[in-house]
Amino acid sequence: MKLTNVEKKEKNEVVLSFTVDAQVFSKACEQAYRKQVKSIAIPGFRKGKAPRAYIERIYGKEVFYDEALEICFPDEYLAALKEADLVAVDQPHLTSFDVKEDGSAEMVVSVLVKPEVTVENYKGLEAEKEDDTVTDEEVDAEMARLQDRNSRLVSVDREAQLGDTVNLDFEGFVDGVAFEGGKGEKFDLELGSGAFIPGFEDQLVGKKAEESCDVNVTFPEEYQEKSLAGKPAVFKCTVNEVKMREKPVLDDEFAKDVSEFDTLAELKDDTRKTMQERKSETAKNNLENKLLDQIVDAMTVDIPDAMVETRLDDMVQDYSYRLSMQGMDFASYLKYTGIDEKTFRNMFREQALRQVKSRLALESIAKQEGLEPTDEEIEAEYAKLSEQNGMKIEQVKQYLDAELLKGDLACQKATALVVSNAVLKAKEAAKPAKKTAKKPAKKAEEPAEAAEEKTEEKPKRTRKTTKKTEEKPAEKPAE
Repeated sequence: MKLTNVEKKEKNEVVLSFTVDAQVFSKACEQAYRKQVKSIAIPGFRKGKAPRAYIERIYGKEVFYDEALEICFPDEYLAALKEADLVAVDQPHLTSFDVKEDGSAEMVVSVLVKPEVTVENYKGLEAEKEDDTVTDEEVDAEMARLQDRNSRLVSVDREAQLGDTVNLDFEGFVDGVAFEGGKGEKFDLELGSGAFIPGFEDQLVGKKAEESCDVNVTFPEEYQEKSLAGKPAVFKCTVNEVKMREKPVLDDEFAKDVSEFDTLAELKDDTRKTMQERKSETAKNNLENKLLDQIVDAMTVDIPDAMVETRLDDMVQDYSYRLSMQGMDFASYLKYTGIDEKTFRNMFREQALRQVKSRLALESIAKQEGLEPTDEEIEAEYAKLSEQNGMKIEQVKQYLDAELLKGDLACQKATALVVSNAVLKAKEAAKPAKKTAKKPAKKAEEPAEAAEEKTEEKPKRTRKTTKKTEEKPAEKPAE
């Protein structure tokens, strides 16, 4: 292959002109002949036995050109890209193909390539560094969550309270008529969970086992079942059982039951260590993102749509994989959420664009600084991935190209360089909210205007989402 011309056009389009050697193209024509001859019938020859020269004399030399082009083009095109020091980000378009008298083939290809980016001022960036210290309060909160996860429901002979779980039978009526999906039996409902529509759970507080009652509610205007949206309803309920959550005692026996440790102190130490690793990693990632955001915001670069689409393909594939680990396929997820794949991709388009820009910036820094991983570092990364995925190193190498891994490691080095040269400031502790001192009760002789000196606090809006099933008709729709 001989690269004859590289013409750069607008929006990262490049036109490559190159010549394929006559010997290479002739060999491709011979391969094309052997592939096609079996289906060619020539009078005087058995099918598949006609000589190449005879076939070319009848149909012309170009009879095998198209197939030969398919055979030799990929390798020759990639060689041209490499010689031009370009990285394609989309499929090439062959705009011209001509075979010369000497048997060589001239090709002209149009292709979108990775944009050239030069990043400046990536040293000395300022950013706040988060405090990654794990406090005793955080460890205690984690232990409380572990305690909750290992709690059990026990039946109690008393009135139901918020936080209790009631087992109940119910049936819903609108305008005195039972509606479809509004009936449930022996259903466990945690009071205060917000699983059912507003007002439902509150009306069960104070009820005891074997007690019946009517629960009056109004379906929200945005309720998923349009025939019920905004309508008042009556649920006839019978409480079968009241259960409270009994938490285990935090002691050495608890530690033995829920972990491999013999004492609560050991469990706490291990919990702190795990939390510290997680918090430190989060703080590290947040710092890197803050610095990268500054670099990306200062960049002026035209990103080809093909690069964003490729990144979105990777994101969809990764999301699909994580869904499969939870027993759900991507198509079912889209159906469940009521969105199509185009909408899903558009939701992540801005994030994909940001990631593409970040990658280009880091590649530029790595190139300017001459940051390249060593062979030992590449092998070490393969070994790490092998252990993480439970695969042999040879299998990992089949799935992950060495050049791609090399690029990833170079970007990691570039990130480390940016961080090491940054000016880091300790994050200021959050200032405690100012408390408004309560005024003493107003005396009768005080002027009436004094009562108006109050600070009005706006109500906060909260949204809860839960999964809707046929057995939970009063449940809020999943978003």
